[in-house]
Amino acid sequence: MIIRRAAKETSSANPRQAACETLLRIKKEGGFADRLIDNELSSGILTGPDRGLYAELVFGVLRRQGTLDHILQQLLEKPMIELDPLALVILRIGLYQLTCLDRIPESAAVNESVNLAKLITPGTSGLINAVLRNYLRRRDTISFPDMTTNPAAAIAARHSQPEWLAEQWIEQLGAKEAQQLAEASSQQPPLTLRVNTLRSSRDELLQEFEKVGIEATACRFSPDGIAITGRHTISTLPGFEAGLFAVQDEASQLAGRLLGAEPGERVWDACCAPGGKSCHIAQLMDDRGELIATDISRSKLTLVQDNIRRLGITSVSTTVADLHQPDTFPDGNFDRILLDAPCSGLGVIRRNPEAKWRLFSGDITRLAAVQKTLLKNAAVRLKPGGTLLYSTCSTSEAENELVVEDFLLHHPGFVLENLNDLFPAWRDLFAFYGMFRVWPHRHGMDGFFAARIKRIN
Repeated sequence: MIIRRAAKETSSANPRQAACETLLRIKKEGGFADRLIDNELSSGILTGPDRGLYAELVFGVLRRQGTLDHILQQLLEKPMIELDPLALVILRIGLYQLTCLDRIPESAAVNESVNLAKLITPGTSGLINAVLRNYLRRRDTISFPDMTTNPAAAIAARHSQPEWLAEQWIEQLGAKEAQQLAEASSQQPPLTLRVNTLRSSRDELLQEFEKVGIEATACRFSPDGIAITGRHTISTLPGFEAGLFAVQDEASQLAGRLLGAEPGERVWDACCAPGGKSCHIAQLMDDRGELIATDISRSKLTLVQDNIRRLGITSVSTTVADLHQPDTFPDGNFDRILLDAPCSGLGVIRRNPEAKWRLFSGDITRLAAVQKTLLKNAAVRLKPGGTLLYSTCSTSEAENELVVEDFLLHHPGFVLENLNDLFPAWRDLFAFYGMFRVWPHRHGMDGFFAARIKRIN
């Protein structure tokens, strides 16, 4: 208890110690890395370069954990499961600096790791010193599985992905492209903004960024998107307080456009948190019409409401609703429905890397069953002639194409609309069967899926 209390009290005074404490909390409490990092940085105790180093260590270790553990297993004399949890985290942090951060001298990476161990787990400082120095001596002899004979194990070890996920990607894309996807999914993602065209334009916002020396470019596909280079605190960017933009990946921005909502229509965003798509749809409707944004979590709706207020949107109302219940709304009630279904998040693991170490292949089957129920309960709320967009940020066919196919098989009053015909300028983003499929390694966006379904009677 003394060691744990000391680590907790001083975690924000040293970037490596703060990173260690955050990684331990993620492992033990199941927290989200981005939220814990924001909380740590908002305390204001870490300053200057230490802030960037802290975030780099947390995200970097989570993104590269599989590779780091593969290396460590060759340096240790006993299984990692027998290590003190604090020592394992310190070893990962130290090894990440040695393998991925060229700007940190090797001696500093080793010495700071040993010093941290002496502070919070003194009995392991000798082990940590020995293992990290052993890596420096043996790094050219570290072995990895052969890509030809065991591609899933090779991808998992080299690009830090669970082996079951590597196998799934190989089945979908082939070994070569699965390797490209795995590599892209372990990289730092771009920061992408969506301009609030109710208050500004993309050109105007790009000019504001240029004035203050922020490197920014227009997104390739989304007419509302801006990609920002480098690390930035969102709330300090020009135009944030004035509601001139929202943070939203380009793929997610395109989902709002694929729905095709028009001014004056009645629209339902059925699983709306954190509200990015709700606000974008209202923006595309020129803030004219009625958009009901619902979520099962009352606490998450608070964030949605905050975004609505900051962006100055008036056509969106929020309410708690459980889409598992078939009587959420009357049948035939909406012109358009967005069902951005709860999913595995396999398409956004570069943003939420902690998720890939929590998931197992069986979780996909469980989630798909939930998604089928939600789609069935949402679709009957459409008016005849109405349109529903089913979307996820998953790469799994079980959560995407197979969910849509199952729904259409059992509901003859609905048909799949071919997005190739509706949006010919974006053909590069659609599969031949007319559904939206984008990938980090192909398009530079999050992994994302969408299918547009029309009610015909």
